[in-house]
Amino acid sequence: MKLNELLGTEFPLIQGGMANIATGEFAAAVSNAGALGLIGAGGMNADTLRENIRRCKALTDKPFGVNIMLMNPAAPEMAKVVVEEGVKVVTTGAGVPSQYVPVWKEAGIKVFPVVAATALVRRLAPLGVDGFIAEGTESGGHVGELTTMALVPQVKAMTDLPVIAAGGVASGRQLAAAFALGACGAQIGTCLLVSQECPIHENYKQALLKAKDSDTTVTGRSVGAPVRILKNQMAREYLAKEREGADKMELEKYTLGSLRRAVFDGDTKTGSLMAGQVAGMLHEIRPLRIILEELWHDCQTEAKNLAAEVGA
Repeated sequence: MKLNELLGTEFPLIQGGMANIATGEFAAAVSNAGALGLIGAGGMNADTLRENIRRCKALTDKPFGVNIMLMNPAAPEMAKVVVEEGVKVVTTGAGVPSQYVPVWKEAGIKVFPVVAATALVRRLAPLGVDGFIAEGTESGGHVGELTTMALVPQVKAMTDLPVIAAGGVASGRQLAAAFALGACGAQIGTCLLVSQECPIHENYKQALLKAKDSDTTVTGRSVGAPVRILKNQMAREYLAKEREGADKMELEKYTLGSLRRAVFDGDTKTGSLMAGQVAGMLHEIRPLRIILEELWHDCQTEAKNLAAEVGA
């Protein structure tokens, strides 16, 4: 079953739950454009999440969901909010949602944990989750070590549940590759940052458009908190301190408030410009609908061409 059939969307695509970016308004815009919009609860509290859910409901009659970062101190309250507000899809990251899954399932919520390695799959599959988002290290923001190419087929081999590929998908060819690896669809984020509807600052969008293939880096690996961002002054200073052996507390001063500075203030020097390795493939700002249509159309074309080549 393709992801769009499972979720009731036009395209087999989920928008990443990007903190401070994936507002109720943006999630609604993505859903209206044909994919599954997600409200990113990272950076919110329970009250602001509730407000964003209600704004999203007012702007779309299409399916949408919420991404909850489980390391957020407000996660227990947020877990209740999604039930109370009748959210239909929840994705989770930065933790194990074991304690919440039974309540969510009782409420009829579809649950898709994000996994960066196979360890969580065996633990969570028996709880009744609806599938897994296998996120490779190519993605922007918090990352693991395995690439999408290596991770997706290994997750698929461990479960009969749907697997959604994430990380490194910004073209029809890449989406077709995700299907070839066994995924039923993909989660995308970086390529949506340069949509007309995305609420990030224009400076952030321009930095993405100028980025080349090797212009992202991963900070925080030495302290167990790897995050992929565009290279800038903040990233260079952070990495230099890492090489000097700085501890997590010392390093946090470089990232405290940095994502908000990038998103809202357009600070491209000391802001955290989270982006995946596909940033080098972004060349123009376009409407969400055009981005999604092109992805799906090109995927179908590539799949037909590949079938012809393999069958030749």
